[in-house]
Amino acid sequence: MSHSINCKGKLLDLSTPIVMGILNATPDSFYNKGKESSSAELVANGLQMLNEGAQILDLGGMSSRPGAELISSNEEWKRIQQPLEELLVAAPQAIISIDTFRSEIAKKALDAGAAIINDISGGDINDEIVDVCIKYQAPYICMHMQGRPQSMQQNPKYQEIVAEVFAYLHDKIISFTSRGLKDIIIDPGFGFGKNIEHNYRLLTELNFFTNLGTPLLVGISRKSMVYKVLGVSAENSLEGTTSLHKSALNHGANILRVHDVKEAIACIATFNKEEKEI
Repeated sequence: MSHSINCKGKLLDLSTPIVMGILNATPDSFYNKGKESSSAELVANGLQMLNEGAQILDLGGMSSRPGAELISSNEEWKRIQQPLEELLVAAPQAIISIDTFRSEIAKKALDAGAAIINDISGGDINDEIVDVCIKYQAPYICMHMQGRPQSMQQNPKYQEIVAEVFAYLHDKIISFTSRGLKDIIIDPGFGFGKNIEHNYRLLTELNFFTNLGTPLLVGISRKSMVYKVLGVSAENSLEGTTSLHKSALNHGANILRVHDVKEAIACIATFNKEEKEI
């Protein structure tokens, strides 16, 4: 399915899959654990990701890992303001997404030059964030999450996970478009209120979500659904992540949200070649 989204007046073509690089301005992310959370390190990492082929950078100032601490809005903005501004000075054409569920952070970030808002709560925590995206005509990434990060992995349950996540995202799309939101990207929310079996069920039936008619983002990079199955750490889960990225592409993913851009770009290149030959 052919898609494009409007990012500050520039159409981003999603007819072939693209990569979103993860920039965590947090001291407690599940993977880098703050090793690259200074502004200078974030900017350098972001520029490297762009050089390697990432078409979107996803910058976040509050960890959403299971059990993550809820920080203040002021602290969240303090963490992302400088790297956001410096990235846009160094790479003015960069498309930067802001990973937040707070409308006030979304507004500040869009004013500062960000192009996309990535909301793990699908507007459930702060519905005004959708109104901000409507006002700024910014694409909105709507993710499914059962519960909240502080407790979401405490025995998540579903009667039929694919149908329930699909229905949730379907209702959100109808609601948001009726209010005037133009560009919506959906994310099934791997690891957000789901156990390993739930995650793999979503992955194997991912193509069902293409029926929603919106671009589909997949964020599985180095998550527990990879490293727990392999019996390794997040740091040693790149090969498993790449394997699941290929599966996600085969099932209709338009955007891969990743820590390792070069490897994801290679995965997409071989996928595109395979698709061309079929």
